[in-house]
Amino acid sequence: MRRLGRGPAGRHRPLRLWLGLAELGGSRLPRGAGGGSLVEYTSPGRSGDSGRGRARLSGLGGVGKRVGASATRAGRKRASGPGRPARAPRHVRRLQREWGFLIGFLVAVGLLGLGHGEQQPSETAAQRCFCQVSGYLDDCTCDVETIDKFNNYRLFPRLQKLLESDYFRYYKVNLKRPCPFWNDINQCGRRDCAVKPCHSDEVPDGIKSASYKYSEEANNLIEECEQAERLGAVDESLSEETQKAVLQWTKHDDSSDNFCEVDDIQSPDAEYVDLLLNPERYTGYKGPDAWKIWNVIYEENCFKPQTIKRPLNPLASGQGKSEENTFYSWLEGLCVEKRAFYRLISGLHASINVHLSARYLLQDTWLEKKWGHNITEFQQRFDGILTEGEGPRRLKNLYFLYLIELRALSKVVPFFERPDFQLFTGNKDQDAENKMLLLEILHEIKSFPLHFDENSFFAGNKKEANKLKEDFRLHFRNISRIMDCVGCLKCRLWGKLQTQGLGTALKILFSEKLIANMPESGPSYEFHLTRQEIVSLFNAFGRISTSVKELENFRNLLQNIH
Repeated sequence: MRRLGRGPAGRHRPLRLWLGLAELGGSRLPRGAGGGSLVEYTSPGRSGDSGRGRARLSGLGGVGKRVGASATRAGRKRASGPGRPARAPRHVRRLQREWGFLIGFLVAVGLLGLGHGEQQPSETAAQRCFCQVSGYLDDCTCDVETIDKFNNYRLFPRLQKLLESDYFRYYKVNLKRPCPFWNDINQCGRRDCAVKPCHSDEVPDGIKSASYKYSEEANNLIEECEQAERLGAVDESLSEETQKAVLQWTKHDDSSDNFCEVDDIQSPDAEYVDLLLNPERYTGYKGPDAWKIWNVIYEENCFKPQTIKRPLNPLASGQGKSEENTFYSWLEGLCVEKRAFYRLISGLHASINVHLSARYLLQDTWLEKKWGHNITEFQQRFDGILTEGEGPRRLKNLYFLYLIELRALSKVVPFFERPDFQLFTGNKDQDAENKMLLLEILHEIKSFPLHFDENSFFAGNKKEANKLKEDFRLHFRNISRIMDCVGCLKCRLWGKLQTQGLGTALKILFSEKLIANMPESGPSYEFHLTRQEIVSLFNAFGRISTSVKELENFRNLLQNIH
């Protein structure tokens, strides 16, 4: 046996241990779950040391017998009086003490190992936000992991490059339209809420010329036709075919295929805005005014009865778990189209919150402003505990929105493949290069293996399906009008752009037959997209793509936070 210690006289004896295990780390170890008593071992030493070296260990699962008690008792107690039992020989007593020490020490170490094994690591902030954001999405055959990999490593970098080009960075918008629903709009007075419009000489001439539909030659003809129609003149120099095209375009623009109420870009109040110089980020616009916008959207435009309360509605009080259960019981009971409508709006809301958390004003001094990821803000909006399980649901709806817009882009590829279509800015080399990049992105999107199947929408009885589609369209048009009630101009800009982009995606999904019947060359009379729709479509998807990318960044930032 290895020498554990020597006494003053050079004789071997067990090492005296003052383990202090009863109060490890300053707190008393819990007693065993099985109700066992303490395990006690006393290491004998020199005369007068019999009370030292005592360690009490918590019994687990009924473990509590005194280990080596029979061996040590003889060394600690001296019987007295007549008839005392015969003592064991000295070498036997020493062997008993050493074996008692060894057994007790091994049990102590084993119990400590069990105690440490029972301590589960606390849940990380990343797990609380993302534990439910994995696997397959509801009403879809696609999973979150596939979207992350496809977006973050194959699509996102090229899409960002495209959106930085002149064609996509300039967006014409009217931020002065009055709110059609109420008059008491409190305008945000913060500097970060302001929008800086472009001067006339900053916008490429090709974009300002209103040539936005097809090639330069076709655009010039269309512009003449539209001008003649606005003046109410009958230009006999126009061919019969061209006059017919004008009527068809006008009819189409007013048709039920449009899901948004679009700004009148001919209005003197409509201005070009450089989206790169007016990025979407946290502006400080919050509180009752901001809540009112989303409350009207959810309460009055998402097919929800007033008796059903939304989870975590900031304008409602006294909500509990029963209201949450009632809400999701109601939601799951809806038809797939109405359920999808709610999830699209929730996903858009979640995406905007991700942007605000990722581009938060972290430092504002007279020297500089510093924008970056605000982890606390993200947790308040999406942490599973802080939001009572609502945050992860919203993140899954963001992925659902991503799939819807991705599917629309895959369906509209034939429109952009036509040789007459150009991303016309007046710079021929740049325009050709951007169209090649656009088609690369669209073919990459088309190759995505798990696209959303929209064929389940508006199926069944034709009359009921058409009625449901009309309700769907009117509700969304209403939401696009609510964007004119947003008090923060920068929030209004990005709200209008993203709702128009989503509305354009819905228009594409429900125009499959019209897209299939487009001619191979020349203007498309049945289906076309204006430059406003094209710019909003790709920028809106760019915002969703950015959100998915930012979720990966937040996962990494929250990984070591508890």
